[in-house]
Amino acid sequence: MTAKDGDGWALCALGHQHWGLYGAAGLLTVHHTLDGMPYVLMQKRAWWSHHGGTWGLPGGARDSHEDAITGALREAREEAALDADLVRVRGLYVDDHGGWSFQTVIAEAEGLLDAAPANGESADMRWVEADEVVSKELHPGFADSWPRIRPALSPVVVVLDMANIIGARAEHGWWKDRAGAANRLLNELIPLCGQGLGEMPEGVPALTRWFPRMVAVLEGAAAGAADPGPVTGDLTVVVAGGSGDDAIVEAVRDVRPWETTLVVTADRGLRERVTALGALVAGPRWLLQQL
Repeated sequence: MTAKDGDGWALCALGHQHWGLYGAAGLLTVHHTLDGMPYVLMQKRAWWSHHGGTWGLPGGARDSHEDAITGALREAREEAALDADLVRVRGLYVDDHGGWSFQTVIAEAEGLLDAAPANGESADMRWVEADEVVSKELHPGFADSWPRIRPALSPVVVVLDMANIIGARAEHGWWKDRAGAANRLLNELIPLCGQGLGEMPEGVPALTRWFPRMVAVLEGAAAGAADPGPVTGDLTVVVAGGSGDDAIVEAVRDVRPWETTLVVTADRGLRERVTALGALVAGPRWLLQQL
């Protein structure tokens, strides 16, 4: 388990050679401008490298001890001088060739971060408008994956009707201690934010895993489960001052225009209100089966 022990050629089940004994990973950093246009950070590969002169992502071979996210962030730092602390991972797409895979880590940036060639593997680093990506001479692997990744550039925000989810869960005695039931659910959501969601409802573009921002809305007797505000970087608690449904609708309205909103509730009236605002909906069972 040493640095760069993944360097080397591997043969996939299709009989093709790929760089990376343990697979490879790349970082697709995305920034949305105020008008909702996504820009992606792209790398022009050095002329001497495999498929030199083509455009793709900063990335490369994963080491034996690395997962895809760790490897992609390391490669972006080494090749583009990109500060990993300034991005937040939002999705993972796995291009599996059978025995070898390239994993694209999609990360959100709040601005057009500074990036420049940081080693001999990069000839150029450039922010490119997403609609202009196909005009570049693309690395063949990235060109094949891009049509599947492009629809998933918009981050997902999951708004949780905690009262409805707790009721659907039907823990023994939950109605006697709603705050305790809410606290237990919040504690299970924290690791879920880190693990990501492998199954998304219809309407959300298909990725191997999503890492959405979650907003948990508490109301009534459950409001004492947690203080309002961030619990982790991707989980925020909102405490309703009045109607929980009204607070959920307000949370949907607060989502940025380019983000995809998913509300988890089985309440028919609430579903009608949030879908009228453009949100997707899923029932509590969808969430509970992933805990």
